[in-house]
Amino acid sequence: MVLDKEQLRANLDEVIWNIEEARIAVSEHHIVQLVAVGKYTEVENIATLYVLGQRAFGENQVQQLRERMAALEELPLEWHMIGTLQKNKINNLIDLRPTLMQSLDSLSLAEELNKKLTAKEARMNCLLQINSAREETKSGVTPEEATDIYQQIKESCPNINLKGVMTIGAHTEDETLIKQSFETTHKIFESLEKEGATICSMGMSGDYPLAIRCGSNLVRIGSALFK
Repeated sequence: MVLDKEQLRANLDEVIWNIEEARIAVSEHHIVQLVAVGKYTEVENIATLYVLGQRAFGENQVQQLRERMAALEELPLEWHMIGTLQKNKINNLIDLRPTLMQSLDSLSLAEELNKKLTAKEARMNCLLQINSAREETKSGVTPEEATDIYQQIKESCPNINLKGVMTIGAHTEDETLIKQSFETTHKIFESLEKEGATICSMGMSGDYPLAIRCGSNLVRIGSALFK
């Protein structure tokens, strides 16, 4: 559904207000980036959000990312790949040159990505995805192995620029468990700051204020913007 500009403005204002409130609860110096997730919305709504000042957008699938980038190529947008990357789509993603690939979910994917980046003489900014809620339905490395895998990727995959970590909050109504999954990831992020990690991507439409209060500095918001 194509939303009118005033509806999108109201949605964006509400999300930004919530981000500000949560951010200031952490520290007035805590900066949070908003990535708008266009997965279920029309390309016209993304263009309108650009007019309203939003610059960073994320897509879950390489095919949709390609289509959106092509449709909006005249706009100076920052594109993020936030969904699971299948190995047979790696070359396609490299050619799109996203600003950030947020869902590097295993060492084997990193090695395959690095191999293909090397062949194309390209580099890519990535986040290591951590399955901090330990849910079988989610991708990502376990909290226990996250630090080791992060360091292994840094050492053995020179064409990948690791920028930090990403997680999806626990899939539950229990806020205590959601908070635990965010705190687990943020603790790992803090331990990796000495390795150059700067991005802790946590929080979606249902839980982003909580994620920010737990230390997130990048949130991925879809339905709250396009409702």
